[in-house]
Amino acid sequence: MQSRNAALIVVLGTGGTIAGTAASPDDHLGYSAAQLSATQLIAAVPALADTPIEVEQVAQVDSKDMGFAIWRALAVAVSRHLERPEVGGIVVTHGTDTLEETAYFLQRVLAPRKPVVLVAAMRPATSAQADGPQNLLDAVGVARSAGARGVVAVLAGTVHSALDVRKTHTYRLDAFGSGDAGALAHIEQGRLRRHRDWPDGDALGLAMLPADVTQWPRVEIVTSHAGATSLLVDALRQAGVNGIVVASTGNGTLHHALETALLGAQAAGVTVWRSSRCLEGSVLDAGPARLPSAGALIPVQARIELMLRLLAP
Repeated sequence: MQSRNAALIVVLGTGGTIAGTAASPDDHLGYSAAQLSATQLIAAVPALADTPIEVEQVAQVDSKDMGFAIWRALAVAVSRHLERPEVGGIVVTHGTDTLEETAYFLQRVLAPRKPVVLVAAMRPATSAQADGPQNLLDAVGVARSAGARGVVAVLAGTVHSALDVRKTHTYRLDAFGSGDAGALAHIEQGRLRRHRDWPDGDALGLAMLPADVTQWPRVEIVTSHAGATSLLVDALRQAGVNGIVVASTGNGTLHHALETALLGAQAAGVTVWRSSRCLEGSVLDAGPARLPSAGALIPVQARIELMLRLLAP
């Protein structure tokens, strides 16, 4: 990978499996996430010893417990470091469970002109099959690549755009995909082979994010399935939800009882979007739709997009 040799890389730690430990090197499931600091993770990769790196620990959580407060703190930290002229890129160590959400959030809010690379692992640091060190080495390489920009994720030798990345497997090392869009690049023998352009777009800006995260819009996800009812939608309306994303069947189809409830919620002022349970494809409408489509966004990304739209002035 052609690199910005003199550029400083800032590594922001948030925890996750990449920082996890277990009692046995053969234990890939019964581990505790977020046990090691980002400094310890860097120290475990000898090939990074001569790379100019600065480390900041933003959070230390299992990413299943990721929340708005950490998202905002992370976005603030990323923005602050990217404004420094000596910083060439950012690497964020993260868990795999909500990586696709954090990546999408950062891209939409910041749309950075420098690279912001999320990196994670499917095995804890103590595993005999630990994938974190190589992933971290690859992530730093991508962050140092000439011309790189935007938020991406690097796992198992593959670079995914934040706008498309999604977790597709529960356990295997190669657990992420990019849907119909396909991978942005692959890392082969330390070289970046890019297939399409870096993520782009207009930054929504940090100013739109209230410091009090209880003031962020409440957007929830419901799923259409056999035997679906109005129960969850009714409960969400009663709780004062601001938006609902429905993970529909197929190409945006909905159980009739659920659709009736969602139309009622929309009429009452709740914003409702249709996404799909399918991991690939867009929700395409043949004519005017009674409930708007989220396009190619998977449900968790559609939830973030709707939340940000509701925050926009």
